[in-house]
Amino acid sequence: PTHPNTNRKQGKPSTMKWTKRNHLLTFFALLSQNVSASASSIDYRYFLAGGTSAAISHGITTPIDVVKTRMQSDPSKYKSLLPATATIIKEEGAGALVKGLGPTLVGYGIEGAMKFGIYEVSKPLVLSVMAALSANLHIGKGGGNKGLSFLLASIAAGAVASLILVPMEMTRIRMVTDPEFEGVGLVGGLARLIEEAGLMKTLTVGLGAMLAKQVPYTFGKQVSFDVFAKFLYGILNAPRKLASSANATGDGPHSTTTLSEKLSNALSPEFVKWTVSVVSAMLASLMACVMSQPGDVILTETYKGGENRNANNRSNGTSDVGGTKERTLSEVSSAVYARHSDDGVIRGLSGFFTGLQARIVHVGLIITSQLVIYDLMKQLLGLPATGSH
Repeated sequence: PTHPNTNRKQGKPSTMKWTKRNHLLTFFALLSQNVSASASSIDYRYFLAGGTSAAISHGITTPIDVVKTRMQSDPSKYKSLLPATATIIKEEGAGALVKGLGPTLVGYGIEGAMKFGIYEVSKPLVLSVMAALSANLHIGKGGGNKGLSFLLASIAAGAVASLILVPMEMTRIRMVTDPEFEGVGLVGGLARLIEEAGLMKTLTVGLGAMLAKQVPYTFGKQVSFDVFAKFLYGILNAPRKLASSANATGDGPHSTTTLSEKLSNALSPEFVKWTVSVVSAMLASLMACVMSQPGDVILTETYKGGENRNANNRSNGTSDVGGTKERTLSEVSSAVYARHSDDGVIRGLSGFFTGLQARIVHVGLIITSQLVIYDLMKQLLGLPATGSH
C-alpha cells in the first residue's frame, strides 16, 4: 500500500495549481467588473479640459519648439537658443518660427485629451483592481497602492498618447527640418508621408522613440503634479483644518495663534488654489523635462529629414523608406551617442541632452501653462482642483 505522506506530496502541486488558477480567474473577473463600471461612468470633462489645455500650451510655444528641434537635428549650425533663433529669422524669416503649428495644434489637442482623460479615468480603475487583488490574495490591508496606481495610469496614458502623436510629430519634424516639406500644411504633409511610406509606416515609424519620450514625460508631468499639489495643499490648509477640528470638538480656539495659522487664515481658498497650481506646475515641468530629454533627442534623430538625413545615410549605409530612416531604437541611440563618444563616455552621454537649455524654457512654458489651464478648466467644468481632494 502507498504511504499516506506520498499521497499528500503528490496531491500538493495539483492543489497549488488549482489555487493559483482560481486566484487568476477571480482577478480577471474583478478586473472585468471594474472596467465595465468605469466605462459606464467615464467623465468626459477630463478629456475636454486636457485637450484644450494641451492645444493652447503647445501652440503658444511653437517658436521655441522650432528652435529646439533645429538645435537637435543640426547642432553644429544651431549651437544655442538665442543665436539659433537669430539665424533662423535671418535665413528664413520670422514665419519659419511657426512651422508645424497645424500638426502641433491638432496632434497635441487630441493627445492632451486622451492623455489627461485616460490618466484621470485609469487612476481609480487601477487602484480598485489592485485593492481587489490584494484583498483576494490576502496581501497587505487590501487598500491598494495609490503611488503605484498613479504610475501605471501614467504609463497607460503615455502609451496611448504615443500612438496618436507618431504621425503628427513625424509631420511636424519633417516640416521643420526638411526643405522638401517647405510650405506643406498638416493635411498635405500627412498625405505626402503616406504616399512615400505607406499608411502603416506613417502610423508606426518611430513608435519606440515616441514611447521613450512620452512615457517618462507623462509620468514626470502628471504624477509629480498630483504629488506636489497634494503636498502643498496639505501644508497650506493644515492650520485651518486643525482650527476647525478644535472648534468642532469643543476645545475652542488656542490662546496663542501660530504664524502658520495666521498665514493660513489670511489666504483665501482661491489664492491657495492658484498658488498651488502654478508652483506644482513649475516643479512638474522640471521633472518632465529632465526625465524625457533623452527620449526627445532620440525622437528628433528618428524623424529628422533633409540633407542632414541623407548625409548620415550615405555615411552609415542605411536607406530611407518614405523619407524616414528605418533604424531601430538601439541604432538611433547609438548614433546619438557616437557624435561625441570619441571624447569619452560622459561626452557621449551628453548628446542625449542636446538642446536641454531650449527645452527647459520650452517644456517649462508648456507644462506650467498647460497644467494651470487644465486646473482652471476642470474647476470651470465643476471638477475639483488637482490635489485638493
